Amino acid sequence: MRRCLVVGTAMFGCALMGAVESRAQSAILNLPRASQHARILQRIGLVDITIDYHRPLVAGRKIFGVLQAYGEVWRAGANENTTIEFSDDVTVEGHPVAKGVYGLHMIPREGPWTVILSRNATSWGSFTYDAAEDALRFDVTPRTIATQEALTYDFDTPTADAVVVAMRWEQRAVPFTVRADTPAISARSLRTQLRGRAQFEWQPWMEAANYLLAEHLDANEAVKDAEQSIAVEDRFENEITLSQALTTLGRGDEASAARKKALALGSQPQIHAFARALQAQGRQGEAIDLFRENMRKDPSSWVAHNEAARLAVVKGDYDAAVREMTLATSASPEALRGQHADLVRRLKNHEDINK
Repeated sequence: MRRCLVVGTAMFGCALMGAVESRAQSAILNLPRASQHARILQRIGLVDITIDYHRPLVAGRKIFGVLQAYGEVWRAGANENTTIEFSDDVTVEGHPVAKGVYGLHMIPREGPWTVILSRNATSWGSFTYDAAEDALRFDVTPRTIATQEALTYDFDTPTADAVVVAMRWEQRAVPFTVRADTPAISARSLRTQLRGRAQFEWQPWMEAANYLLAEHLDANEAVKDAEQSIAVEDRFENEITLSQALTTLGRGDEASAARKKALALGSQPQIHAFARALQAQGRQGEAIDLFRENMRKDPSSWVAHNEAARLAVVKGDYDAAVREMTLATSASPEALRGQHADLVRRLKNHEDINK
């Protein structure tokens, strides 16, 4: 590996690994570089992962094992340190890594490569790399790929809590997995968010409670959040959320009281929409019970006829279901008649509209 000869502020004879600059470089002026700057970002859950790097070209050269010798630390890009930044704590290939910015280096080999996260993220290349500054190093097996002319970093197969970071250059792809504890990070973030303007609105408290319940986190905290939402404005939605949180904690009598209050507060369309959401979650029994209770509010409404049709489907009585849904179609608002007409068509074909 050749070093740069520095005279004053100019750099000569600088065959920098991964970025042989064919044009003059200036320490003062902002001029185009042969290895161009790139930055990519991927969010997983609430964690942002940012990679900042420069993109050398193969340019007809043999890179790994020749221009970049095997067994030597390489900047994993060109020019200044390639860096990777995590906006919150993560794991990288199963190893815990604290939030922050890290210099990203690699050691190419014929077999597994070593990937290094350095606490020093402000150097030029790997020339001043110091193993004492390692935050993490681990080995991964590279893949052979079709020739990649410009070095690139990609975020592959992102999910709610993980993503595969892959460096691709020449005929090598070097992947490693970053994971975040999305539910825990989100729950912690909620506490911070609810100290701001959101605390004065009923929706954020209810949304926080619903998230905690959906992710099977702290049901006691969900109860507190639902109660705070109710304190801001008592509504069908937050009373139902409170009922669900209390049910999770096994506090059945209190849950029943909250549910009864919710049904008293909710309009027929609200309760119908909530029951349909339960069906979408596969909670058919709860939804059917709500339909039965909701019909009593106004048995002649389009909502009641719609729900009567759904109850008839449960019994397998499609003739009755068609009659009830036809009545719902006639009584429904103009904007909903097309949907109801389609439901009538499906019922005539004996489709289960509760699924």
